[in-house]
Amino acid sequence: MSIDNVTARISEIQARLAQFATVRTSASTSGGFATELSARVGGTATAGSVSGDAVVAEARKYVGLPYIWGGTDPTKGMDCSGLVQVVYKNLGYDLPRVSNQQAKMGTPVASMAEAQPGDLLAWDNSSRNNGVDHIAIYIGGGKMIEAPRTGLDIRVVDVPSTPDVIRRIIDQPATGASPVSARAAAGTPYADLINAAAARTGVPANLLAAVAKQESGFNAQAVSPAGAQGLMQLMPGTAKGLGVTNPFDPAQAIDGGARLLRSLLDKFGRTDLALAAYNAGAGAVSRYGGIPPYKETQNYVRNVMAMVS
Repeated sequence: MSIDNVTARISEIQARLAQFATVRTSASTSGGFATELSARVGGTATAGSVSGDAVVAEARKYVGLPYIWGGTDPTKGMDCSGLVQVVYKNLGYDLPRVSNQQAKMGTPVASMAEAQPGDLLAWDNSSRNNGVDHIAIYIGGGKMIEAPRTGLDIRVVDVPSTPDVIRRIIDQPATGASPVSARAAAGTPYADLINAAAARTGVPANLLAAVAKQESGFNAQAVSPAGAQGLMQLMPGTAKGLGVTNPFDPAQAIDGGARLLRSLLDKFGRTDLALAAYNAGAGAVSRYGGIPPYKETQNYVRNVMAMVS
């Protein structure tokens, strides 16, 4: 069997497996998607609750990560549809696994002239496949983020040609509204404070909640043997630098932890590296050029990423 035949057979199998995805394709019809989505995520991802800019910010975290065919691990590598699924899942949207199903979700956008940041751009590039076989996230200005192919990293590139399909998964909030990332799950301790900090900083609320759980088990009075304090386990010097006068106050701790995570996400561009820096320090991540070879830090990153995946 030739390589082309093997590739075609793999694509056919993927398409058939997609039919069994947990998200029903009926949710792709106009008006049905929001209802389906609300039912699947407890009503947290309502229309307008996530901005296109938030989608772009989430997608940018993975720029530089290797392309891995079939990959969905944001710490190791992803393919094009894996990237789309992970980005939207982190923002509260449950999309199918494969590109040809993702390209049927949300609502259609008529042309690139009407495309907005966060929209999905998709192409049917191969006659061997049935439907869309490549998908990317539009970031505005004629550019997109894509996981291209084996041997290349996730990257920002110019939109190469007119997409065959453009779909809008989220609705833009009213002008001036603060972008809100994925909300903390129902029943999460301090959920209101976490959601408010997420809205101010753009750090996904589920990530903030996962860090608080990993750091202190949601114990606002926790103190580590090293002297880290409060819900977000801020060291006294770090807390002072963030303007946190009382790290045992949940509101101050969560706000300070969110601003620290925001700065680390902006510095390193990836969630796993930001988490490693939160645990081991930004200097250690820069020195090793990635997650430091410390067992504690590696377990920390693995545990937190598992909570938000």
